[in-house]
Amino acid sequence: MKIVTVIGARPQIIKAAALSRAIKNSFANKIEEIIVHTGQHYDENMSQVFFDELGIPKPDYNLSVGSASHGVQTARMIEGIEEILLKEKPDYLILYGDTNSTLAGAVAASKIHVPIAHIEAGLRSFNKSMPEEINRIMCDHASALLFSPTKTGYSNLISEGFNPDNRKPFTNDNPGIFHCGDVMFDNSLYFREMALNKGNVLDNNELEAGKFILGTVHRDNNTDQPQRLNAIFRSILKISEENDIEFVLPLHPRTSKLLSKNLDQELYKAIGDNDKIKLIPPVSFLDMIALESNCQMVITDSGGVQKESFFFNKPCIILRSETEWKEIVEVGAAIIADADKEKILSAYSHFLHSRKLEFPSIFGDGKAAEFICGVMLENAGE
Repeated sequence: MKIVTVIGARPQIIKAAALSRAIKNSFANKIEEIIVHTGQHYDENMSQVFFDELGIPKPDYNLSVGSASHGVQTARMIEGIEEILLKEKPDYLILYGDTNSTLAGAVAASKIHVPIAHIEAGLRSFNKSMPEEINRIMCDHASALLFSPTKTGYSNLISEGFNPDNRKPFTNDNPGIFHCGDVMFDNSLYFREMALNKGNVLDNNELEAGKFILGTVHRDNNTDQPQRLNAIFRSILKISEENDIEFVLPLHPRTSKLLSKNLDQELYKAIGDNDKIKLIPPVSFLDMIALESNCQMVITDSGGVQKESFFFNKPCIILRSETEWKEIVEVGAAIIADADKEKILSAYSHFLHSRKLEFPSIFGDGKAAEFICGVMLENAGE
């Protein structure tokens, strides 16, 4: 069986590592994988290091579309992906998550009748002002195989009309939906020991395990809106000053550029003068795992980091008004604070004084990628 995997953003590169590893270890004589990097978010620190560090095969194609408006970027990717699909004639196109690369792949494949397998299907924020929400919905409804990491995602698909009783052969007119666990949980289990043994990100930034907070801010509705960005960083400054706690924030390139522009100058200076707030360049996946597994708490607007905080039993303050990972909020391991200073401070105080938090097993058994490969082979008529 031949599959074409499309990746375009840093999280997709990491997710793809789980599937590539499963193919190499368990299905090498049964599955051929062709990797396409759209170049949606291409930066040496944000992309190439992940291929090198995680042992992901080098992409067979790189479309190098670069940054552009949603329409221009997506159109270029549709054109490039369609050409590759016509040439390679795969049994499946593998798509991850909810980026423009995901949407482009879904459009390109569905038009020329290449079956789509969507990994991370069924996730919903129920906020269609987010481009990601539109992308994930459209991809789901063009897919033949839909792999949901959570029971909530699986239920969302049923609510939208997908029939859990469908039987193979699965097509986009007769789609199969599966609750399979999370490929990122697979990765976190696999790479954790490597991260702890090989990484030196704590030493390099003079961080002590259990005595710092990890923060990430990258979503455009936070970085591009000065009022929201100021509220977030005022909260970080206040928590740091009042609790004598260190923050480390690996800054997404766009966030780094917008801090000086969108933060009040007095606040920007105060952040810069506070030696306990460490604004650092993007870190590798292994370094991120080391930070997540050693921090006291996580504060983030990243869906992936929310989830990874749960993997490593760390409380999480969510800098959004909603989350796709509702389970972590329902069990009390995360609090939605949005970009609201008082809610952020209240959430920090809550977690600081919580005696015991629960982190039940809700993301599978660490073998989601093997399950996905098995279903694809079975449906392809192995």
